[in-house]
Amino acid sequence: MNSKTATHPISCRCGAFRGEVRRPEHGTRAVCYCRDCQAFARFLDSPPGMMDSLSGTDIVAVRPRFVSFTSGQEHLTCMSLSPNGTLRWYTGCCKTPIGNTPRDYKVSHLGLIHTCLQTGTASMDKSFGPVQMRVNCQSASGKAPANSPLTFGWAVGRFLVSMAWNRLAGGYKVNPFFNIGTGQPIVTPHVVSAAERRALRGDD
Repeated sequence: MNSKTATHPISCRCGAFRGEVRRPEHGTRAVCYCRDCQAFARFLDSPPGMMDSLSGTDIVAVRPRFVSFTSGQEHLTCMSLSPNGTLRWYTGCCKTPIGNTPRDYKVSHLGLIHTCLQTGTASMDKSFGPVQMRVNCQSASGKAPANSPLTFGWAVGRFLVSMAWNRLAGGYKVNPFFNIGTGQPIVTPHVVSAAERRALRGDD
């Protein structure tokens, strides 16, 4: 199969929400151990397999324009840990985490969470390649594997160049998570209270 026309399926656990990622070979795969990703998992009642044994989340960074919804968009919802924080998308039907986006749609970034990419028969390794970096390792619940400096530097550089190109070329104007005419997310985010945020992050 020609990799330039390949797609990788997106699905929630119950199958009510579905979509696909085009050009998956352009994705950058990382494991994030940050406390906010851990808090998101707790907000969703820790979906099975979302975090690994070190409290890390496997995330694939892609350009939003390569993602489309095919059914069940009405189940998509989002939350944020602060009024100006990252938008964290999930499905209301079965609380499957979908991904993270900046609040500004002009920042052409979507971090797809592996839980919505492993519900079919398609292999993440085959579509997106292996994990290329591990970030926020100081918040891991153990010693995270070390990054290869060469692989890490290449992955970061590739990611930044792709994001800059999408801004300059106008690729950011295609984003299924935002109403481009208004610049607003397609779902009004639920922003947790400061107290709830502290509890979810384990700050209390």
